[in-house]
Amino acid sequence: MAASGYHNFTDVPLYFAYRRINVDNEFKETFHAHQGIEILYIHEGRGTMVVNNTRYEISSGMLCVFQPYQLHHLQLDYSHGHSFERSLATFEPAMFETFFEQWPALYDFYKHIYLGKLSTPCIYGLENHSELINVFQSMDQRSSSLSKKDELEEISLFIVALFRCLKRIWHMQKDHHTPAGTRKTHQAEHVLRWIEAHYAEPFRLETMAKALHLSPYHLSHLFKEAIGVSITEYIAARRLHQAVMLLTTTNKPISLIAEEIGITNCSYFCKFFKARMGVTPHQFRKRR
Repeated sequence: MAASGYHNFTDVPLYFAYRRINVDNEFKETFHAHQGIEILYIHEGRGTMVVNNTRYEISSGMLCVFQPYQLHHLQLDYSHGHSFERSLATFEPAMFETFFEQWPALYDFYKHIYLGKLSTPCIYGLENHSELINVFQSMDQRSSSLSKKDELEEISLFIVALFRCLKRIWHMQKDHHTPAGTRKTHQAEHVLRWIEAHYAEPFRLETMAKALHLSPYHLSHLFKEAIGVSITEYIAARRLHQAVMLLTTTNKPISLIAEEIGITNCSYFCKFFKARMGVTPHQFRKRR
């Protein structure tokens, strides 16, 4: 899992791991986000997780959902011989929507998970959840022998099975999460809040630095160190996420969407979008 979290889903539609194990501080993260959605199941692990400025205890049997471009961070406790073992799937959800359309209730749940406002990213108490583990295990057994022509179909069947299982878990246990409280504010979170309020405006580092009472150099350095990507890369990711949301949920003209995310040149917006998504905004909307 790269620190910046950007995966080329045009070439590799699924980033998958089953029971990946790390010990002795092998696995370390900065704040990061993914272009796609990440479903993470923790078989074994201890530590803390920060999502949306809220701190959650990491524990065995924990299921986490990270929406596209949702920044998150895991700090693991390897003391006393503890290990970190997890299964995960990361993918661009828009690529697989058509596979859900014949099941309206499951399709609505699928869209809610990647587009909606979730009450929590974490569900606890799923130690040795046989159905969930079997979904991951089955995909792991098939993945080694997949031919290129069968790859998309098998991945789609896996994602449908994963969300059928997740839907049952979510509706049964979604209110039983246990956040561990809000962590001490980090300077980078002030930057994130400033970006959220201003990402659709022309970006000038000096303007941001002045508003946050930091030097431009210090601002750039602390953000890259804490988040794992530069400020301009993060703003590009935030704009792209908003563009995807607007293309998905509205019929607004592409030129207007470009303006609403802070790109006044429609031609540049189309190049910007295609460079990151592999298709133009028009092609992306048309396939939905």
